[in-house]
Amino acid sequence: MNQLQFIATIAEREILRYTPAGVPIVSAVLLHSSQQMEAGIPRLVEFEMTAIAAGEISGRFNQAELGGTYQFTGFLARKSRNSKSLVFHLTDFENHI
Repeated sequence: MNQLQFIATIAEREILRYTPAGVPIVSAVLLHSSQQMEAGIPRLVEFEMTAIAAGEISGRFNQAELGGTYQFTGFLARKSRNSKSLVFHLTDFENHI
């Protein structure tokens, strides 16, 4: 199973573009910060994640507030076939209160 869910802020977002096949796509950078328990000790976890919203969800993601905090759901995949870098592909997101 390859599913990832986390709460993050939309830090950067590129303009909506289209792939050569005509699929709408939006790239962004998401920022996460939380406190997690590890071996009984609280640990501050912070990371930045490159994300892509493709297809139907791209329009909704493009309208989401920059700097807004949301709960994101998706999966990880290589940036390209020969890359070792991972990109988070959004499948859903919702406001986080």
